[in-house]
Amino acid sequence: MSEMLDLLESSDEQDLRSGVREMLAAECPWQTVLSFVSDGGEAYDAKLWRTVATGMGLAGLLVPEAQGGAGAQWRAAAVVVEELGRAVAPVPFVSSAVVATTALGSSDEPSLLGRLASGELTAALAVPYGLWSAPTLLSVVDGAVTGTVRGVADALGAGLLLVPADDGLYAVDGAAVRRTRVLSLDETRPLADLEFRAAPARLVGSLSAVPCALRAAAAMTAAEQVGVASWCLDETVGYLKERYQFGRPVGSFQALKHRLADLWVELTQARAVVAYAIADLAAGGSDGRVAASLAKIVGSEVAVRAAEECVQMHGGIGFTWEHPAHLYLKRAKATAVAYGSPDRHRARLATLVDLPLEES
Repeated sequence: MSEMLDLLESSDEQDLRSGVREMLAAECPWQTVLSFVSDGGEAYDAKLWRTVATGMGLAGLLVPEAQGGAGAQWRAAAVVVEELGRAVAPVPFVSSAVVATTALGSSDEPSLLGRLASGELTAALAVPYGLWSAPTLLSVVDGAVTGTVRGVADALGAGLLLVPADDGLYAVDGAAVRRTRVLSLDETRPLADLEFRAAPARLVGSLSAVPCALRAAAAMTAAEQVGVASWCLDETVGYLKERYQFGRPVGSFQALKHRLADLWVELTQARAVVAYAIADLAAGGSDGRVAASLAKIVGSEVAVRAAEECVQMHGGIGFTWEHPAHLYLKRAKATAVAYGSPDRHRARLATLVDLPLEES
């Protein structure tokens, strides 16, 4: 029997959570996020990213100390991701500090990891945001990559693009690629189509790192969804305590109490499932793929439900731009299909645990 994983947060993780939440409350209130979305011109909030990456040193959490990082564990990174989700922060932490960093983990170019850890450079793995299986491989001829990848998250502002190709993982300077912004439901995380026209590329790793990066992406976006759901529940409970109707707080009505109690139970369960997936990822356990898919399913569904309840229970104000509920609904909906929708991961789970798929 394998050793039981400890899912409780350590005191260091609790301190990290408090520090990140305090910073985001000061640097990234919802009004700032709404202003970013309204302007619609930037790839991410550069000022906030400097604070996250350099000021707090969070971009290098998963980078070994020998290469300029913090040498922390997946659990610490998950704490940061959850808090960023709670603030719908428009920064490329998941794509650069998690997915791209994981893909470069076995690279022969440690200097790239050092630049990512410092926040000097951001990177994106050139795969579609909705990808749930092996990516389409581009062709590399004489050190140049050619092809098109559509709907890549956080690629607009990435200084480095990691491209899965026929014979390995290649690094391409972002300036050498034609990037076209595409319409995205979640404007805090822009998507872009990438067109490689014989772009100079250098081999930096093997394709074996890509599945590991995608597994980490599924588990970490699930952690982000827990953050989204947590904010929605807290905000809704607070509002229903203050909002009066028929001479009494709206939150005193039994029907609403039941709905919020059910949501709290679902969120608590999701938090446990995601914690297990992250702990298994950190421990290199044998349940990794199963746990990551299950976390993505549960996390996505509770985030969407929490965001929908938040919009509805806020009444008229919940449907307007004067309230941040729509930001959370869009993040929950968009992230639900990121790195595989719940239905895709259910199908994957069936194959992982040898269950026959029903024919439609």
